[in-house]
Amino acid sequence: MTIDERPEGFQRVSAALAARGHAHAPLWLAVSARTSQEAAAALGVAVGQIAKSVIFRRRSDERAVLVVTSGDRRVDEKKVAAITGALGRADADFVKAKTGFSIGGVAPLAHLCPEAEPPLTLIDRELFRFAEIWAAAGHPNGVFKLAPAELEALTGAPVHDVTQA
Repeated sequence: MTIDERPEGFQRVSAALAARGHAHAPLWLAVSARTSQEAAAALGVAVGQIAKSVIFRRRSDERAVLVVTSGDRRVDEKKVAAITGALGRADADFVKAKTGFSIGGVAPLAHLCPEAEPPLTLIDRELFRFAEIWAAAGHPNGVFKLAPAELEALTGAPVHDVTQA
């Protein structure tokens, strides 16, 4: 399958990474990696090296809040809410509408938000335990490699402690 035959979200992430001069083009996995465990198994890396994207709905204005955290950690909603304001759950329709990606393939960049602002993004400091991490590339079969500092640079997002102890 050529890049032109891949899903639009994967193509969008590929183009965004290329435009920013990122050294690693996204990979298309033979298997779906909707969860951190599936992605880690497919890549042969630790679950913690998977940069999972978790979307919340900010109650005050319906803005999407994207938390990128280590695959072996759970987001602490109270810590996130202390930074962003009160949060609610985001269903699949909300995630798709606010990012342009489906759950299981939400990339940390290249969001497609026609009528909305881009997600308010936070990066969890736990990702910095690893020299190399892997993030979703716009589809459950797509991933790309980067360092945590590159994630920070690519997204412009601040780093916080937002996981459970």
